[in-house]
Amino acid sequence: MTGIQEQQLSEATRRLNVPEEELALAAVRDLLAHREADFDRAAAHVLAKNRELYRRLA
Repeated sequence: MTGIQEQQLSEATRRLNVPEEELALAAVRDLLAHREADFDRAAAHVLAKNRELYRRLA
């Protein structure tokens, strides 16, 4: 983490009145949840798009 990022984190935690660790954990959880949702959405799109091809190959 750069010095600027550390300063931004400190400012955000003061503004939100939460510990730095709690804010960082919330950010990581949010990032992981979005990545999982993005992957699921992309996988569903690919499967739907190629459903007929998969059926013929089966």
